[in-house]
Amino acid sequence: MRLSAIADWCVLSHGPKRYIALFIIGALAALALPPFKVLPLFFIGIAALVWFLDGVETQSGWRKLFGPAFWIGWAFGFGYFTVSLHWLGAAFFVDGDLFLWALPIGILGLPAFLAIFWAFGTAFAHLFWSDYAQRIFALAAFIALFEFLRGIVLTGLPFNVPGYVLTAHPYLMQSAAYLGVHGLSFIALLVGASLALWVTPLAGDRAKYLPVIALLGLGIMAGLGAWRYHQAPFEPRPDVRLRLVQPNIPQNQKWDPQYKDAIFNSLLGLSQTRIDPNDPGLISTTHLIWPESAFPFYVAEEPEALARIARMLPQDTLLLTGAARRNYDLGGFSDQNNEVFNSILAINDQGEIIASYDKRRLVPFGEYLPLKSLLTQLGLRKFVAAADSFVKGKETGLAFAPQNTPAILPLICYEVIFSGALGQKAENAEWILNLTNDAWFQGTIGPAQHAHHARVRAVEQGLPLVRVANTGHTFVTDPIGRITTQIPVDTPDLALAQIPYPLEKTIFSQYTYLLFYLIIGASIFAVFLRNRWRHTWET
Repeated sequence: MRLSAIADWCVLSHGPKRYIALFIIGALAALALPPFKVLPLFFIGIAALVWFLDGVETQSGWRKLFGPAFWIGWAFGFGYFTVSLHWLGAAFFVDGDLFLWALPIGILGLPAFLAIFWAFGTAFAHLFWSDYAQRIFALAAFIALFEFLRGIVLTGLPFNVPGYVLTAHPYLMQSAAYLGVHGLSFIALLVGASLALWVTPLAGDRAKYLPVIALLGLGIMAGLGAWRYHQAPFEPRPDVRLRLVQPNIPQNQKWDPQYKDAIFNSLLGLSQTRIDPNDPGLISTTHLIWPESAFPFYVAEEPEALARIARMLPQDTLLLTGAARRNYDLGGFSDQNNEVFNSILAINDQGEIIASYDKRRLVPFGEYLPLKSLLTQLGLRKFVAAADSFVKGKETGLAFAPQNTPAILPLICYEVIFSGALGQKAENAEWILNLTNDAWFQGTIGPAQHAHHARVRAVEQGLPLVRVANTGHTFVTDPIGRITTQIPVDTPDLALAQIPYPLEKTIFSQYTYLLFYLIIGASIFAVFLRNRWRHTWET
């Protein structure tokens, strides 16, 4: 079948077959994301989206916004998120007797909700639609804008925004240092939309050259990224020598009291293991790092556990570990709402907790229950059993640099997916520490996607990244996203690593989304002016 025939079918389709086709096309487009990385499927999918929108019937009144253009975007987005986030369903099997009933909500309800952002993107784009080439700029700008807003609305969930289809390839990932992942969303959408003009350019218009220009621009981005990616390795800094521990504890054992001693002993044993005859052990380590929620108890309330840690650590060696901690002041533990934080603790060789960072972005339904008083009456509770409900940490603005440690940008679990919104500690940080527990999703593509998001943050910020996960992916990258050390997934193991100094501040780390705002604003304004000029000229 010729491309023109496919384009004509998309334009002329209507009714259920239109939306079924869009769901399938959106699902295939999601395969461009890590770990599959089939980039052409995304470009083809966006081109088809243009053709479907070309066939939208003229509407009036409120249906201009909530008519077929809205539902075209929703159907595409529903397919895209159903495939790209299907792995979230794995969490419902961990305590199946409690949560399995909610599986359809997780694997279909959440994608259906997130698809609304694509729906508004296509609906607003269609308000600026025309027969001319500028319509592709409207589509790219509005979908990128609403996907950006997806990271903000209702605490935000910016997982798998379109820009990640480009960052899946290390050369194209380098552009994140300038535009950030949301800026790359606009580029990815524009390149895909431009391909639609190969088949349906206006007669006599120069629009047919836009796909060539777009692909050429993408090639230049890749070429410049290759030059950046293949520069000489960075020299490691001598004051940071890391020992990373990946214990690989199954999620159904994490907070089970009967596994308390076994888990703690495993952490201590792995930490002291020598990986080869030349490994001097902990004596050469400045920082021992354990993953998120490493302890199946509140370590700050267990003097014997702290004493065992002190006996293990050589002089001046620091343990950086994830741990749940209850709030307390100088008078003792706080009674205020039984507050529990998901934290990173710094424990010195005396067994003293000398610094802590409390997670600021909590996972809805995972770490806290929205509308708690109402939903608990309906029998709902959150997934993580460490506390009745975690509370959000406060932004202090103080550097996290315990015991002469170079300033850290601490990010716990999914905090790392929030591009450009990493808090005040990002301003002077010299490296990123991301502790996570992805055991909820062991055996799915979720941990690989989560790890990829973390790697993109390193490129955006120009900082080395140290990521330590319970079951994997545990690795270290340099400031341009090259993995220098890693541990195989789903394996109890440890690794020795060093990090380089940070780069000079990247364009993105200095201005975050200023360039994105300018690109989106300029695109929408240019389309508006072009449409007005066409309308005036034609009448």
